[in-house]
Amino acid sequence: MLRKMALALLLLFIAVGAVMPALAQETIELEAWVAFSDHRYDWAVDTAERFNALYDNINVNMVSVVDYDTIVNNYTLGREDGNYPEIVQLFDAALQFAVDTGWFSFAEEIIAGRDEVLGQAVDFDDIIPVISNYYTVDGVWASVAWNTSTPIMYYNVDMLQAAGIEELPTTWADILDACVALQPMVDDGTISACASWPFSGWFIEQWLAQQNEYMVNNENGRAARATEFNLDTDAYRAIAQFYRDMYSNGYFIFEGQDQWGPTTQNFISGKVAIHMSSSAAARAISEGAAETGFALDTTGMVYNDDAPSGWVGNILGGATMWISNGLSPEAEEAAMAFLLFFSNTENSASWHTASGYVPVRNSSIDLLRNLEPGNEILWDIPSGARVDIEADDWYAAFPNFLTASTQLGNSTVNNATRGSTYGTFQQSRPYYNGLVEEYMLNGGDLDAMIAETNATLTELLQEYNFLFADE
Repeated sequence: MLRKMALALLLLFIAVGAVMPALAQETIELEAWVAFSDHRYDWAVDTAERFNALYDNINVNMVSVVDYDTIVNNYTLGREDGNYPEIVQLFDAALQFAVDTGWFSFAEEIIAGRDEVLGQAVDFDDIIPVISNYYTVDGVWASVAWNTSTPIMYYNVDMLQAAGIEELPTTWADILDACVALQPMVDDGTISACASWPFSGWFIEQWLAQQNEYMVNNENGRAARATEFNLDTDAYRAIAQFYRDMYSNGYFIFEGQDQWGPTTQNFISGKVAIHMSSSAAARAISEGAAETGFALDTTGMVYNDDAPSGWVGNILGGATMWISNGLSPEAEEAAMAFLLFFSNTENSASWHTASGYVPVRNSSIDLLRNLEPGNEILWDIPSGARVDIEADDWYAAFPNFLTASTQLGNSTVNNATRGSTYGTFQQSRPYYNGLVEEYMLNGGDLDAMIAETNATLTELLQEYNFLFADE
């Protein structure tokens, strides 16, 4: 009997030993949502496949979602029904949402002081400060920087020179002067107007930061939770008046709120000489200008030179990658390793070439300045593959891609340029953008308009805080 029991135990140990390696190698499946569906999504898929090839037991599946707002909405629904991704791309306006819901594990807490995760290096010091500071919450690095942008100016140099403008405009006053000089070309039908750009609340936020002003109290919600809106300022009034001056004089083509495609087309087709857009559009606009056949040049986002502070700096835009909480330790480690790989020196540099998004690492900028054969950094859109940049210095060959990094690098890091964080960010943009639109189109009592909108937005914010703020 004892011999039979011993034999049975031996067979059991053999069977368990055969199963254990299979369990250890069980594939960890990760889903990652991103808000792209064009060649930028192709780049993300390719990069995920490069990561997957490094690990036998990890598989990252990239999923394209329509846009930033849809990602937030779909993720919220997913948390309610238990069907949500391990990794999700959230834009700047969703920062407080990510913090208040408690649905995410902070990156720094997952890393827990280590130098690497599953062989992927950690280097916080390499991240450009204005980028890391935006997504630092209570001193903790919350998410992993990836697609970072900032607004810049795009100029049709041929048109400016034809109008006798030798220096690129860098201030609001310069823009107005340039539009006066360009008006004869409008009058004779050569162009449709001086300028066209998306009418976006993001630009209002940027212009407030440039003037060292806060959108909400408690230093943009960075010193303490925001409880009130802060639109009753000279800085906000100046923005509204600048738009009013541009539109009432016929200098500005207004296509509606957040119309990025039509305004870009106005510029690259030669209907206007001046355009403002995200640095993320640098590649598309550069290629469009080359196809149309005009010389393109860029500067940082124009600023109000009458502001007492002068130019202080700009806020970043774009998004970062967040890891859902409640994952198994193995899945959490795999997700963190993937995001460190996704945003490492080489991949951040390659992502920049694919779009115009700012490299998030200083080492990526150094890499692009000191290229060697066999770099395989440039994303080739037609073939959907990485190829060599055939230059020693990417920025020397393509200087318009450096403008955004220079602007963010020169920005003072304070609570104005860190950007605002508050729970009703998404809901509030249409209000403070809509107020400026109404004043631009129709004029009116600006003080009364500001008072009403400020009160409405403060009430919305306080209702949100009642639900989410700690007692």
